[in-house]
Amino acid sequence: MNLTRRRAASLALGGLLSLPGLALAQGAAQGAAQGAPLKFGVGMFQPDREKNDATYRPLAVHLAQRLGRPVELRTVDSWEGLAKSLANGETDLALMGPWGYVLANHFADAQVVSTILYQGKPEYFAMIVTHPDSGLNSIDDLLGPKGKGRSFAFGDKGSTSGYLIPFFEFQKRGIDPEKHFARVLYTKHQAIQTQVTAGQLDAGADFNRNRDVMISQGLITAARSKVIWQSAPLPNDAFAVSASLAKDAAFVKRLQAALAEVGPLLAGQPNLLPANYTGFVTRDNAFYKPIRDAGLATGKLGAR
Repeated sequence: MNLTRRRAASLALGGLLSLPGLALAQGAAQGAAQGAPLKFGVGMFQPDREKNDATYRPLAVHLAQRLGRPVELRTVDSWEGLAKSLANGETDLALMGPWGYVLANHFADAQVVSTILYQGKPEYFAMIVTHPDSGLNSIDDLLGPKGKGRSFAFGDKGSTSGYLIPFFEFQKRGIDPEKHFARVLYTKHQAIQTQVTAGQLDAGADFNRNRDVMISQGLITAARSKVIWQSAPLPNDAFAVSASLAKDAAFVKRLQAALAEVGPLLAGQPNLLPANYTGFVTRDNAFYKPIRDAGLATGKLGAR
């Protein structure tokens, strides 16, 4: 990436979290693999770094074996941080949220090669949740007089469902959340559900996959997590490569083939992906147009 593009990326991603303490996990196939290690960045999909590393290490090992190169797993604390690391060359491969991918593509020419499947589908939904005692029954309540002066939580600003899409919905309805709500927080999805269901927050943004998992694990109850708004379908998390790797068509094909193998392998190796994730499907940049359009409309995605 040239200096001008690098400065643009820095400005656009300015304020993103730094990346201290990246956890490195060497793929088991390293001994037989040839070539420089591939740095594989994964967002914080699990509640903590240790669990996240353990969850995605089998996928890193699979990729090392299929690609014939060592793969270093790096858990990155935020979606914003992962977008930045892919943009500045600290990451070669990334499993990342849609908005983070769009940022990395827009400012650093990162390219999606595949989309992860959840229960066989390449799409998911953003949502807004409240608790049953809030008196809020719809997004109209939340953004009307009933909701004024309440507390609301977004995810971090690199989150698609936790920030970009609900912010876009507020904007379309003429609402500035910083003015409408008495308190606005930016935190992790798990914390949003925990605090909303406990009644510590009036409402917050989340996505269906996180809510479903927290309910299934007994971390929250469905009765305490009341959905009052859901988005149109959104593209699932992207498996992306850096701009330099994207130019290597042969490598991209090998990577897509390795990812396509994951779904059929799950029957015998269920730990290759977390529960309910069922593989990968090849997708290109056009699939993420709804996220790009939202970024442009909100002014969050500026000129290159």
